Amino acid sequence: MKQSVRRIGLVAGREFLAAVTNKGFIVGLLMMPAIMALLIVVFPRVLNRNAPSIRGEVAVIDQTGQVAGALRSALAPEAITARRRESATRALQNTPAVVRDAATSPAAMERAVGLPPQLTIVERPASADLQHEKQWLTDPVAADGLRHLALIVVQPDAVVAATGRTRYGSYDLFVPENIDDRIETELYDAIRESLVAARIRAHNLNREQVEAVMSVRRATSVTVAVGAERQTNLAFNRALPFVFAGLLVFGVLIGGQTLLTQTVEEKSNRVIEVLLSAVSPIELMAGKILGQMAVSMLVLAIYIGIGLFTLLSFAMIGLLDPLLIVYLVLFFLISYLLFAAVFSAVGAAVNEMREAQSLMTPVMLVLMAPWMFATVIGREPNSTFAIALSFIPPVNTIAMMIRLGSATPPPTWQVLASMVVGLAAACGVTWFAAKVFKVGLLMHGKAPDMATLMRWAKQA
Repeated sequence: MKQSVRRIGLVAGREFLAAVTNKGFIVGLLMMPAIMALLIVVFPRVLNRNAPSIRGEVAVIDQTGQVAGALRSALAPEAITARRRESATRALQNTPAVVRDAATSPAAMERAVGLPPQLTIVERPASADLQHEKQWLTDPVAADGLRHLALIVVQPDAVVAATGRTRYGSYDLFVPENIDDRIETELYDAIRESLVAARIRAHNLNREQVEAVMSVRRATSVTVAVGAERQTNLAFNRALPFVFAGLLVFGVLIGGQTLLTQTVEEKSNRVIEVLLSAVSPIELMAGKILGQMAVSMLVLAIYIGIGLFTLLSFAMIGLLDPLLIVYLVLFFLISYLLFAAVFSAVGAAVNEMREAQSLMTPVMLVLMAPWMFATVIGREPNSTFAIALSFIPPVNTIAMMIRLGSATPPPTWQVLASMVVGLAAACGVTWFAAKVFKVGLLMHGKAPDMATLMRWAKQA
């Protein structure tokens, strides 16, 4: 027994060292944080820096005679910048103070707001021919080099409702082909602001009083748990199930794919025959699974550490229940044991990676399916669908982890029951995979189908 444990340990150590000392492993380990940093920090700056300045003309047919002046002011560069700043500030009002302070600093706000478009308002008479003005849009560039960007037609009852009606009229917006969507957004905001201002003036109302009456500050909800209260962070709550399910799937794939690839390579190069002269097939399989498990645990620990450091830096560490980390590790071990056994059995059964694809496709679909349903499960973690998935192996571990990361965690008994079901399934799959692994290691020739694998399991 001691000799067997020692040999398994030697195989596991060999697998672990071969993986972590590989340059590709190190590059792959650092690639995801680098890509995330690129998307979060560098990419927005490049977009803002390279965004071309928009200059052009906007024609206005004001059939009320009361909107064009306000619209000219609303489309001025300083007014557009002020609206963008207000929108950015409003979007950040429920974020943690550290994030809000960093995002609303002058330099960060300037990058977020960007350069406002330079728009020239061209007023047309109320009696202007609409078809003729539309034709103006088909001439994309004026003689002075300014582009023809839009035609706005304010309806006669847009400021004062028609007699006997309570609903106001609106406006029509005509744009040329391939207009920048940023321009449409600015036009919509500016027209709305101009119409509201004109209606308030027409009714001799005080705008400040109207805005004060209409303004209701959005309160930040507080999540109440047993013995604790914390501020609710909707974005964090929505992202958490995705993150935990992603870590689970990612950790399984790292070790499982490497296990499959190395087994196929060693079998095709006849290295496996040399290894079998020193250890038994079961010892070899156990050592490989444990070695790659250690690799996956290392990667998982690094990413968990990065995540905790990020939450700590933004003063959001209090939003995370530490028990979730414990559950993540436990469910990862169960998931990995099950899927790693499948990966190792497939690697032993085939002769090259091309043959493994047909056998691995359904396995990959099963592994990824719960993650694709993360939104549905996370939104209704106690629905019949979510509860059923929590007890159907091999997807139960991932489904349960999504439920644990949701705003309404499942009862403890369901978590423990899902663990028991997962362990039982992992033991059964490992038993079957060990028999396939034992027979398939020295088999060469045509790639086996499922019926052949079942026959091998009976023979072993």
